[in-house]
Amino acid sequence: MPLLMLDLDNTLVDRDAAVADAVAEFLAAHELPPADLAWIVDLDANGYAPSADVAAAMVRRYGAALAAPVEALLDNGAADRVALLDPTREALARAHADGWSCVIVTNGETPQQEAKIRNTGLDRLVQGWVVSEAVGHKKPEPEIFRAAAATVGLPLDGAWVVGDSAHADIAGAHALGLGSVWVSNGRTWSEESFRPTHVTVGVHTAIDHVVGAPSR
Repeated sequence: MPLLMLDLDNTLVDRDAAVADAVAEFLAAHELPPADLAWIVDLDANGYAPSADVAAAMVRRYGAALAAPVEALLDNGAADRVALLDPTREALARAHADGWSCVIVTNGETPQQEAKIRNTGLDRLVQGWVVSEAVGHKKPEPEIFRAAAATVGLPLDGAWVVGDSAHADIAGAHALGLGSVWVSNGRTWSEESFRPTHVTVGVHTAIDHVVGAPSR
């Protein structure tokens, strides 16, 4: 059974849109400038900025009185707002029906990431998942991909990685000699030292490409 490892945030689900929605609500609830949405989104850096750093910057800007609401906002991470689109759900079902074992490989905090997986129903569509906080390794470190393979008892040989991050997903796959599909989300590839095996705009077409791709 071949192994397909998939990123979660901004690959399987649109994390950035969910975060922007949550931040906009936070700003409105506390009568803060709506224009600060861009500042907070920039601070967040697509989820790669440490939440403690984001919280500290927000508290400096808004005052200690909002420390608890800021913490609640960041702890939730918009886990209650992410959604799984039907084309993605259907592509995962096709992959499983075709004999692929799908495992989510995600950086982040375990409660937040597992809440996203369960809230969207991904827990019923994939065969396993690993979260960096739980395994003590972050993408692109090879250990997290090895842990993902171990969750379903499969070797990494012949596995594929699908994700939106050049430095976390595609670099990790490249280092291990695995096939990879970069979900561009409309961006242009800019890395010169390595490249994905394939590029698609969205995750459902990425999954379909892998399922139809020859074994490596």
